[in-house]
Amino acid sequence: MIEYVNYLSLLIIPLFILFTILYGTFKKVRVYDSFIAGAKEGPGIILNIFPYLLTIFVAIKGFQASGAFDFLRNGFYQLFAFMDIPIEVISMSIIKPLSGSASTALFTDIVKSTGPDSMASKMTAVIMGSAETTFYVLAVYLGAIGIKKTRYLVPVCLVADFVGIVVAVTVARYIF
Repeated sequence: MIEYVNYLSLLIIPLFILFTILYGTFKKVRVYDSFIAGAKEGPGIILNIFPYLLTIFVAIKGFQASGAFDFLRNGFYQLFAFMDIPIEVISMSIIKPLSGSASTALFTDIVKSTGPDSMASKMTAVIMGSAETTFYVLAVYLGAIGIKKTRYLVPVCLVADFVGIVVAVTVARYIF
């Protein structure tokens, strides 16, 4: 059964491309010309969102280098000490909304240092799979379409992240 699933997973992308070409041909769309037109738009989109990506990158690095990350992590750790949440989970909860690559690196470090079967690894794995890189997504999507006024968007996203992380920790504690 696993061999069949592995074989099928290797075919999914080529079959999707073949389906797209056949469907476009059936609908009388010039598939290659449409692909080239889309590819020509790519560099313009990259140039439009680059300032937003650079801003979020500099903000994350400044946040970490200033010591604010450690201060915030230790503060949340003290605040939620009664829940017996590992400090590694607090670190992941802070980093995940900021950066996907930083959270992946942190997750790798947590698994290496605490072991794959530790509660910290299990909780951070659930957070990795269920939380979003909110600020990165906001920077890319809002930058791509040019939205400047984000009055309630960031607070609502942060509340959603907080609720998602609390649910992830609760579910991980219940299941494991």
